[in-house]
Amino acid sequence: MDRILLGHGSGGSLMHDLIRQFLAPAFDLKDTGDSAILNLNPHRIAFTTDSYVVSPLFFPGGNIGELAVYGTINDLSVSGALPLFLTAGLIIEEGFPMDDLKRIISSMAEAARKAGVKIVAGDTKVVNRGKGDGIFINTAGVGLLYEGIDISARNISKGDLVIISGEIGNHGMAIMAERNGMSFDPPLKSDTAPLNDLVRSMFEATREIHFMRDPTRGGLATTLKEAAIESGLCIRIREEAIPVPPQVMGACELLGLDPLYIANEGILVAIVGRKDAEKVLMRMREHPLGRRSSIIGEVDDSPEGMVLLETSIGGKRMIEMLQGEQLPRIC
Repeated sequence: MDRILLGHGSGGSLMHDLIRQFLAPAFDLKDTGDSAILNLNPHRIAFTTDSYVVSPLFFPGGNIGELAVYGTINDLSVSGALPLFLTAGLIIEEGFPMDDLKRIISSMAEAARKAGVKIVAGDTKVVNRGKGDGIFINTAGVGLLYEGIDISARNISKGDLVIISGEIGNHGMAIMAERNGMSFDPPLKSDTAPLNDLVRSMFEATREIHFMRDPTRGGLATTLKEAAIESGLCIRIREEAIPVPPQVMGACELLGLDPLYIANEGILVAIVGRKDAEKVLMRMREHPLGRRSSIIGEVDDSPEGMVLLETSIGGKRMIEMLQGEQLPRIC
């Protein structure tokens, strides 16, 4: 393969290959999680960056501006950090409507205020008409790690339980529906939301949370496969326990898609020690963003590096990373 494909940005196997073969060795990256963990004695911080190229820019439940703010906050949060500061870089195409820009900037400011973080620096570039796609946004974020927290797939152990904080598939299918002029009843709406307060509540229940991730590109399936590979263990999940809203399921059936691979922007998946799982689950269900939280599986020691789904009819199937590109431009 001698050219970049859309699939290289999907969050699936092609993207992982790109990182492993080119980026990680070039930059000497030892960990490719959502945030870098940096020791600045006496504190530890999480540092992350992301770029947002979603199409359409405005969609049911949000827009590219608040998506950029919340997505960066969530990457810091699931790394075990309290998000503090963000930067924002805008790449704007010549001719972009000023009213749309004002609307996006206003939504970014409101999202930051709502989440309790500050946007402290930024940059603006304008490219020639036809050389962009309206607007792209790059963000970076810094957060202070909570004391006693070590979020890593290396900490996952046999017997740990897998918890999802809400329904899957809403964001990706809302984008798909809006892009293609499709409507559903009830309507599809993105789940874009800041997870930092939910994560804080979880840490109040216990500091023994072994792994957390927000399953964005590549969906729940790819996130769990990453955890299984990194830990060298097996993750077993139950199809009937995974909350999928009826309109997402209907849209997936109509379009021939699997909700396990659909992007999310306002939920997290956590792997927690068995003795603490119920306590964490109860605390999550008390939070507005965690009311639909549920235990969807557990960790086993074999077969190594695999995710196995127990289907609703009693069978089993292997879950792999997203292959290629399922939903282009969802974040």
